Amino acid sequence: MSEPAPERAARLRRELAYHAHRYFVLDAPVISDAEYDVMLAELRALEEAHPELVTPDSPTRRVGAEPADRFEKVVHPAPILSLSNCFGMDDVRAWRERIGRLLPPGTELEYVVEPKFDGLSVVLRYEDGVFVQGATRGNGEIGEDITVNLRTIRSLPLRIPVDGSAATQRQLSLPGMEEALADVPPPLLVVRGEAHLTNSGFREMNARLAEAGERVFANPRNAAAGSLRQLDPTIAASRPLALFCYDIVASEGVTVRTQMEVLALLKGLGFPVSPDIVLFSSIEEIEPYYQKWIALRDELDYEIDGLVIKVNDLAIRDALGVVGKDPRGATALKFPAQERTTRLLRVETNVGRTGTINPLAVLEPVEVGGVVVKQATLHNYEDVARKDIRVGDAVIVKRAGDVIPYVVGPVAELRDGSERVIERPRSCPSCGEPVHQREDEVALFCVNAACPAQRVRLLEHFVSRDMMDVENLGTRTAELLVERGLVEDVADLYFFTADDLLPLEGFQRKKVENLLAGIEASRERPFARLLAGLGIRGVGVAVAELLATHFGSLEALAGASREALEAVEGIGPHTATAVLEWFSSPHNQALIARLRQAGLEMVAERPAREAVNELPLSGRTFVITGTLPTLSRNEAKAFVERHGGRVTGSVSGNTDYLVVGENPGSKLAQAVELGIPTLDETALRALAGA
Repeated sequence: MSEPAPERAARLRRELAYHAHRYFVLDAPVISDAEYDVMLAELRALEEAHPELVTPDSPTRRVGAEPADRFEKVVHPAPILSLSNCFGMDDVRAWRERIGRLLPPGTELEYVVEPKFDGLSVVLRYEDGVFVQGATRGNGEIGEDITVNLRTIRSLPLRIPVDGSAATQRQLSLPGMEEALADVPPPLLVVRGEAHLTNSGFREMNARLAEAGERVFANPRNAAAGSLRQLDPTIAASRPLALFCYDIVASEGVTVRTQMEVLALLKGLGFPVSPDIVLFSSIEEIEPYYQKWIALRDELDYEIDGLVIKVNDLAIRDALGVVGKDPRGATALKFPAQERTTRLLRVETNVGRTGTINPLAVLEPVEVGGVVVKQATLHNYEDVARKDIRVGDAVIVKRAGDVIPYVVGPVAELRDGSERVIERPRSCPSCGEPVHQREDEVALFCVNAACPAQRVRLLEHFVSRDMMDVENLGTRTAELLVERGLVEDVADLYFFTADDLLPLEGFQRKKVENLLAGIEASRERPFARLLAGLGIRGVGVAVAELLATHFGSLEALAGASREALEAVEGIGPHTATAVLEWFSSPHNQALIARLRQAGLEMVAERPAREAVNELPLSGRTFVITGTLPTLSRNEAKAFVERHGGRVTGSVSGNTDYLVVGENPGSKLAQAVELGIPTLDETALRALAGA
């Protein structure tokens, strides 16, 4: 008697998942490709005959979805943070000293060292063991939904635990992991990983594209990002994409205490985890391992640009907190930049958003670290003179952190006498006004507030993703708005009408509506983002967060003295001077007045630091679990912080209260075991006096 269709389809799905895991994750297949293809064809035929049998985790769902019109936005359940950079072991030791000052004396740490993959960071959401959504990192808070493209990655499990990963689970002997490795999948698991192309797959793909007369990719990272951001998922399905997973962003029903336990759990559930991960008990042990990887990096079949060092203990790492968008308890140790020699053809001068006059080297194209470099920074004219760099020189080009190309210096031995000295400009190349140089700085400046180049650069900066995040306003639109006189300063954005924009070339009604909608949405950005977007020298995202938290409002910051500014931890005399000069400008004062008139947020969401100790939840640490009646997880966190408290992600001896909603996870059991008081939402509000 033949097997009924539902049971046969379910069995085929289990077997295909098992064999895919062995092939793409364990690299240990037990059947041939042809046998796998026969099973997949049978399942596809069954699902076509019985559409009601199709499930979200079916391997047939990896390809064939309809192309999308656009990518939907996804709000991450927790911030997807970046990493600070170290460029050598001295930087790592300095990092260890910094975090050591925040820990009790004598605290001993372990360090997990992982490869720093050079791909596209992705966030994978599983509910009751089924992959339901995948997104890009985006700005760390909001990404783009690329679920259908991620499904095409063969090593990404569509259901967890993967059949066949049980053997891996049995090999794990970490204390306290028995519950986490149970057969029942967690109700919620959000995992972070890095999508990438293998080097061999990248070369084969480029060869196919070239043979077909299509555009080839410069490097595997660009190819991975370009593949996953295609609206048509069949394109991603045709690319040899792979995946490594390394972190848990959010979860319910999972108990892990260390980074090594996180990695073991992910591996046990069937996620692809790098085999090249080591635990060290001291910083000094890392140095020989780092030197080994510098020598090995070119032998790998995937791109890495350094190592990631993480404090192993998750409670300690969480307690160390975050600076800007970088966790203190982890850092990236970058490899030495790759360098090449090429010819300096000419020097162009550009104007930065703060008026700096910057020399830019135009080079004979040369490949550096997998990217063709045609331009590179020369830093400033004093540096050019000190290094005696001349037009026509053979020059050494590096990519700082394997990203930003710059000219290290000339190869003077190759000069033939035709090289020309590079002169400092006397006037701004954009507006023609004389340039200035401050006594204590090497940079040259254009101080003309009406300089067109500055207006374009500042507008680009103001609307960028990490600042006010105005969608549908790119470089060309910024140039056009300034060129047509529609933007004298960034406040002009908030007074546009459709009639102002429709006469512009290429601006149809739909485009105008999208731009106006993007501008309108930006009115809701928090005060710190506005402050960072103003273009004050030295005030980037992290410094803006410090100033916004400390002073609480733009009005208070604008009235701050030099002493008050320099009293803020992390603010030095140069930044304090830049802030004072910016707010003393009548032009900038008028700009602030117009931005206030436009209704932008000029008060910090959190209270000024001086008032924190007076708030009802001051000095108390909270953990949240389960679903609260009226507050989302992010809203509950904001509520606690607004009333002076602090929210962490895991229960420890330092936790004062566990806030409990419906369907709490294992955090409740931990809190009970440690004797930590629990609160429901009503009790939390009462404690805060709200």
